[in-house]
Order: sequence, then C-alpha cells, then structure tokens
Amino acid sequence: MRFPWLLAGLLAALPLTAQSTAKNKSGLPDPPKRDVPYLLHADALLETETNEAKEETRKDDQVFSVPGAAAPVRTPLAGPEFLIESDTIPPNKLQLFKMESKNGRREVTVSRKKRPLAKPVVLSVFRVHDKVFKIRVDESLESGQYCLSPEGPNTVFCFGVE
Repeated sequence: MRFPWLLAGLLAALPLTAQSTAKNKSGLPDPPKRDVPYLLHADALLETETNEAKEETRKDDQVFSVPGAAAPVRTPLAGPEFLIESDTIPPNKLQLFKMESKNGRREVTVSRKKRPLAKPVVLSVFRVHDKVFKIRVDESLESGQYCLSPEGPNTVFCFGVE
C-alpha cells in the first residue's frame, strides 16, 4: 500500500464522526443557551429577544408591554419552528401571542373588563433529545410582532414575522 498513513488517518477519524452523529441524532444544532427559544432557520439558530414584560392596568384593560417598536430578530416563515434546551422553563408551558406596535413599544392586551382577550397561538412541542425540544407553530402567522411567554412569569421571548 502506497499511503498507509492516509488510511490510518481516515480510520482514526471514523469513531469521531460516529460519536458526533450519535450525540444529536436529529441532525439539529444544540441551542447555545438554556431556557431561551431559538428560531430554527435550516441549520442556523437565531436567538429570540429576551425581555421582561411590564404589566399595566389601563381603565379596564390588562396590558403587557416591552420597549421597542420591533424585535431585532425576524423570520420570513409564517410557520416558524423553535429549539429550546429546557432547564427551568417547561416547553409545553410556553404560549405564543401576537403583539401590536404602539408608541415605540410592543404590547398585548390580555384582558378587557376582567375577560380574557388575547388568545394564544396553537403550538406543538416535540422532544428532540435529552432536554432539547422543538416547538412548532401550528397556525400560519401574519406579518407582525410576536412573543413566546411561559405561564406565570413576565419573561417574554420576542421575534418578528416578515
């Protein structure tokens, strides 16, 4: 054999390739941060904007708002998918809401006269591996601003649809 070193190098690389494939059988990248949803764009992950929504009561409305007219991260997909590595946020407790841009901020009115107003968009959650989950939006989203929010805390993960 003329190039035994080449064959030895190729054989040495095989276990590494098999090991990295076994780590994530889904072929999806692992999210860099825990408890942060990432928009899935082919093989790339786009981090959603993390914020704390400010709760206000106006007349008979309960409104949650975040600063800025638009989220810095956007997707052209009307049915986006997300990846999240869950540590403290249960993925099946995330809700998706459409927000309105008003006066340089984004807001969602959740109740009017103590009656629920904002309806969450339907999501499906699938385990990818270990603590990594894929979240799929089951409805077609219109262009605009949106936020994922876990039940309970005022933490929101914002993004836009173009």
